Amino acid sequence: MTQPFDIQSLIGEATAYDKKETLELKKVKSWCKSISAFANGAGGKLIFGIEDGTDRIVGVKNPQEMADKFSEIVKERLDPLPEINLTFEIIDGKHLMVAEVKPGTTTPYYYRGDGQMTAFVRVGNESVPADVMAIRELVLRGTHQSYDSLVSKYRFKDYDFAKLRATFKARTGKSFDENDYESWGLVTEDGLLTNAGALLADDSPIRHSRIFCTRWNGLDKAHGLMDALDDSEMSGSLAWLLQAGVDFCRRNYQKKWYKTTDGRVELPDYPEDSILEGLVNALIHRSYLEIGSEVHIDMYDDRIEIYSPGGMFDGKPVQEHELMKVKSRRRNPVIADVFSRLRYMERRGSGFKKICDNYSIQPNYREELRPEFYSDQGEFVLTLWNLNYGAQVLQSCTNRFTKVHQSSPKFLKVPQSARPLLEQLRITPNATVVMLGETLGMTPRMIMKYLKVLKEVGAITRIGTNRKGYWQVNA
Repeated sequence: MTQPFDIQSLIGEATAYDKKETLELKKVKSWCKSISAFANGAGGKLIFGIEDGTDRIVGVKNPQEMADKFSEIVKERLDPLPEINLTFEIIDGKHLMVAEVKPGTTTPYYYRGDGQMTAFVRVGNESVPADVMAIRELVLRGTHQSYDSLVSKYRFKDYDFAKLRATFKARTGKSFDENDYESWGLVTEDGLLTNAGALLADDSPIRHSRIFCTRWNGLDKAHGLMDALDDSEMSGSLAWLLQAGVDFCRRNYQKKWYKTTDGRVELPDYPEDSILEGLVNALIHRSYLEIGSEVHIDMYDDRIEIYSPGGMFDGKPVQEHELMKVKSRRRNPVIADVFSRLRYMERRGSGFKKICDNYSIQPNYREELRPEFYSDQGEFVLTLWNLNYGAQVLQSCTNRFTKVHQSSPKFLKVPQSARPLLEQLRITPNATVVMLGETLGMTPRMIMKYLKVLKEVGAITRIGTNRKGYWQVNA
């Protein structure tokens, strides 16, 4: 039996690829749209000679003739012409044609057909027409401009910058010089504000530059009379929005502590530096082209979610990046430079790493509480987990269980953080994931993760079906 083709061995480090059985000549849009999308994003590979719906290699006939036809169609249908490296691979005696499309520098790249010009972008593993906001961003990128550097219609003399000046003084000890407005890219020689200047003015005229903050009652946005325990809608200078957002979070989380022989150790629900860094990233890297959308801070019992409009600037989902090595590509470089001068961030762009590092040094940190990052074409979401949520229940269960079962060989293989669940399964073997989460103060995601760990070390076995079965504890 023929073994399935390992596509990863061919695409290498590519994060996006499409595969086609053959070069469609009557339906060129079926593969040309992928060329457009790859060029408009982070690049990718289009592989010809693999059966649709499978990874079975069928190969292509007359590869050189196909290459000539491919080049001819691309020149005719793509505008401008993207950079493409065309190669051939021979696997099991069959030819594959691989078109590696480089990330474009003169975006947008359009497909011409059916009397229209359409720019495509990648959404997941599909190439879809770019919406209006995506087109605007591609145009800016292709002309090597950024939204924040564009000149606005607002005059410098009509606005104050007291909050920016006060923040600069407080964080650097230096006084803000009048020449800094222009040298920082906030004002033009003609006295007009750039968009960055308008965003940093005390009473910012860019009304969709706002933060909506909500402290929800529970683990989700449930319906009821007590949905929100606290909420606030903020607008104004980015310098003020940052501090106001951090202040909202600060007043809605707690700090626990325990005594030591020479003092006490603080146990905050969240590392404040991680909240600050997350909000800095949201305000700097969000898309301001999307009218009617703003940054959101949603606080729940077990987590904070910070949402900002616009995905990663390179078009590649953040979950496909190696977080500790994300390259700095800034959607709003002028604003980023201002925040760097205010000492809110480093120029080398290590925000993701700092968020995770601030968590890892906390005394009550557990690996399952590592911050989570998610993005798609239209949004970016940072999830910060409450370090103290369910911590007392976890510790109590762990202590009891360790005393009773510390001699069991299988128990010794169970990670410390998973032992409370093992204890609870012994008490309530028929409990559902939701019931276990409510009892232990964990999210369903955490329960599922621990169940997998316990099964892998042989500490538990599922008896019966998922619906009518129960958990047998072996440790």
